[in-house]
Amino acid sequence: MLITVCLLFQLTALGKESKKYYYQLKIYHLASEQQEQLTEQYLEKAYLPALHRAGIPHVGVFKPIKKDSAERLVYVFIPFSSLEEFDQLEEKLEVDKQYLEDGKDYIAAPHNNAPYRRIESILTRAFSGMPQPAVPALTVAKKDRVYEMRSYEGPTEKYYKGKVKMFNTGDEVGLFKRLGFNAVFYAEVISGSHMPNLMYMTTFNNMEQRDQLWKAFFEDAQWKKLVADEQYKNTVSKSDIFFLYPAEYSDY
Repeated sequence: MLITVCLLFQLTALGKESKKYYYQLKIYHLASEQQEQLTEQYLEKAYLPALHRAGIPHVGVFKPIKKDSAERLVYVFIPFSSLEEFDQLEEKLEVDKQYLEDGKDYIAAPHNNAPYRRIESILTRAFSGMPQPAVPALTVAKKDRVYEMRSYEGPTEKYYKGKVKMFNTGDEVGLFKRLGFNAVFYAEVISGSHMPNLMYMTTFNNMEQRDQLWKAFFEDAQWKKLVADEQYKNTVSKSDIFFLYPAEYSDY
């Protein structure tokens, strides 16, 4: 009886550890400094505190290191422990009086003076190789950090799944961890405008550290073995790299 109870406890604990999170990446497209200020005030003073009250302890807010003069961007990373939590969030916000008061300038903005051009939303599911997000262990001020988010598109669903397998079964995730890349997340895009697609984010104290670690990555014997494996050939048809830094009020 005792053995059975212990086994059930271990299986329950294992299930909790391996439970995959879902991540929403909201990208605010802004046309002016005024929109950027209003949106960031809303995120800092209303949105993130409301998400914390809703049971989401860590939310990331990031901005491009090199700004595009044509458009301002703010990235918001929201981890959900389940799809149900994702589905229920808006209902929770609608009855959160503190949120409605703190965010009223943004929420009640007039149609001819909107706080953004548009909001882009990407929904992803965590890799089995890293089923939950992690807050990076960095030592420098947030404004000086380098967060590298990558997006890998596959030519077909089959080839795309090969790249996901490379991260999980091939343990590319483990390679990043061993070398100290301080990853925030690895995830499959399950709803977005670019598919089939995966995304992940690694973090560094500065660009010099980033360059050194990538050099070590490409020279590593494990990577050389992975990249030479025929089952992982031609799995990426397009890759995008985004260099970001966290806002002072970001939890990541």
